[in-house]
Amino acid sequence: MAPSRYDWKRPSKPTDQGNGTMPHEIVSFDEPKLQEYLGELVRKTVEDALNALLDAEADQIANAGRYERTDERQAYRSGHYRRGLTTTCGEVELNVPKLRGATFASKVVERYRRREGSVEEAMMEMYLAGVSARRIQDVSEILWGSSVSPATVSKLNREAFGAVDEWRHRRLEGDYPYVYLDGTYIKRNWGGAYEGVAVLVAIGVNAEGFREVIGCEEGYVESEGSWKAFLLGLGERGLSGVRMFTGDKSAGMLGAIQEVYPHAMYQRCTVHFHRNALDKVPRTRRKAVAASLEAIHAQESRAKCLAKAREVASELRASRLESAAKVVESGVEETLTYAPFPPEHWRRIRTNNGIERLNREIRRRTDAVGSFPAGDAAVMLAAARCKYVAEGGWGSRRYLDTELLDGWDEREVLKRQS
Repeated sequence: MAPSRYDWKRPSKPTDQGNGTMPHEIVSFDEPKLQEYLGELVRKTVEDALNALLDAEADQIANAGRYERTDERQAYRSGHYRRGLTTTCGEVELNVPKLRGATFASKVVERYRRREGSVEEAMMEMYLAGVSARRIQDVSEILWGSSVSPATVSKLNREAFGAVDEWRHRRLEGDYPYVYLDGTYIKRNWGGAYEGVAVLVAIGVNAEGFREVIGCEEGYVESEGSWKAFLLGLGERGLSGVRMFTGDKSAGMLGAIQEVYPHAMYQRCTVHFHRNALDKVPRTRRKAVAASLEAIHAQESRAKCLAKAREVASELRASRLESAAKVVESGVEETLTYAPFPPEHWRRIRTNNGIERLNREIRRRTDAVGSFPAGDAAVMLAAARCKYVAEGGWGSRRYLDTELLDGWDEREVLKRQS
């Protein structure tokens, strides 16, 4: 008798005889064997179903069943040839019919296709998520029972990058009241030498309050010319209704914003401002100074923020930290541009944290490659990573209640505050 895939165990002695109850049978399953059996059962069922469909299609093309004698027959059977197909249930073997007098073209399985569409989509998703081509080979072997070559992964990625390029140059519809700008550096071949090249990224909060990655372009360096070309490109694609840009302390970025979007305001990221000040502070005293800097932007109005900044600068001078005090005094007003906007928005529009998180994702993915042979490959992989992140949970949650901006005039509020 064939061994069972699960074992029955009965206790040798009744354990509940003392209280008059009946002994219980204890059933235990060999779970790995059971899963293997069920997986093989599903794979075999899929294989049988696909082969039955292929035979049915052959009968339809031939206009007659196998061995059937009829005047309406259009073609004759000429045996089968075997072909493997990778599915999400594992590797299945197909018996593809051969016909004389007609070409067998199946609607169930495309000609020369070796993998199910969902398997290819899964491999592309793995690559965009940061899995290396070599690791994809190992994973495909484990999950589907067949390995794929690096050339196959590259081919699938070229197909995926076509969709990424279309997404990267899509038309921007509606207004984007808040836009975050930043750049990150990746290494690629530039004029025969491998150097760091800037990739400029823009995130916009649309009129419904959801975040979108609205731009990802190569800028070579974060100069005013690069930022100007980037912003002009966003304008040509339809970027409008911008009330405020948020970015780090970049003279090139600020000059480009003033030229391309002169009516928009500029907010210097408060986190970068704190870092610049802390660079002038001894390591042993940074924790206390960081708490004082955070207190500046914890106030409920612009005037109180400025008053707190003067107080912090005085404390820094008293502690003989003149350089840090100068950073606070010279830069604090740039970090308070957010104050005329609705207070409910302050926490999320005064920093560049969201785009910094996205930049880390780009660097994590591009670091796995190392150096890129050309700029197109570098920026496309960075854009692919942006698309992957944005289409996940990141872009499906409402970021801000933009209805608070209806009828809101931040410049009038700023005049009153001044």
